[in-house]
Amino acid sequence: MVTMNNRNFPSWMLLLSIVATLGVPSANAQSKTLTAREVVARVQAHVGIPWMAETVDTFKAGNPDTEVKGIALTMMATLDVLQRAAAAGQNLIITHEPTFYSHQDKPVELEQKENDPVLAAKRAFIAEHGLVIWRFHDHQHRMKADQIETGTAHALGWEKFQDSGNQYVFAIPETNLEQLVSDLKSRLKIHVMRVVGDPKLTVRKVALVPGASGFAKETRALEISDLQVLITGEPREWETVEYVADAVTEGKPKALIILSHIPSEQSGMEECTRWLKTFVSEVPVEFVPARDPFWPSKE
Repeated sequence: MVTMNNRNFPSWMLLLSIVATLGVPSANAQSKTLTAREVVARVQAHVGIPWMAETVDTFKAGNPDTEVKGIALTMMATLDVLQRAAAAGQNLIITHEPTFYSHQDKPVELEQKENDPVLAAKRAFIAEHGLVIWRFHDHQHRMKADQIETGTAHALGWEKFQDSGNQYVFAIPETNLEQLVSDLKSRLKIHVMRVVGDPKLTVRKVALVPGASGFAKETRALEISDLQVLITGEPREWETVEYVADAVTEGKPKALIILSHIPSEQSGMEECTRWLKTFVSEVPVEFVPARDPFWPSKE
């Protein structure tokens, strides 16, 4: 205990004496490091579903035990995204889609494999800047409410139109296909969109299925009798596109809107950023949008 006559003792000297006696933890002692592996463990604890043994949701590059300085969440870890994240001091990148050009992040179809010059340059940048990349895809789509779907619906302001029994179906205020396309383009900030169907088609119910969900899921949505439009990210042209084109030729009130993959799921990673911030507070957590690579040609 510190005891002394304070009357003639300067207050600043008194403070120094107390500090010397009791001790004050340093800034380094107060801060606790957080590793990339620990961030992922928190995600696993908060995702709300059992973690699958077989999944693409794994580390893709870097050392999982690296101390995290900042977290960047993105729809796709393009080199442009990695450059912006590194410049901002973000060394853990959480991406929804692959980083190395295949679903499993194993570029076996590249003729030169790991010696491919584009791949090699990307890996070199990751290593040079000490980046750690982890993918969050399978579990994100399987959450009680598909987080990508939730984010996209939020960006469109469609939450109140969502079907309570099918989160991918929306009964929207009556419009036509042309106006719907214009609204989507504006709200999602899309440069290029492709559409199959009559521009004047009356639209009351749509299916919003972001990403590349596949022919079976896409046609299952289109077969809903009172549903007019499927909005998706990246369908195969010889499957879903041809199917809708034939339906239109047959006179069926159906249409297809192709957003392209990045814009269709981008808002979902923005939603993920808001969610992650609720249980990771030690380091900055930021959304880094992947740029839409397409641009409209001049007529």
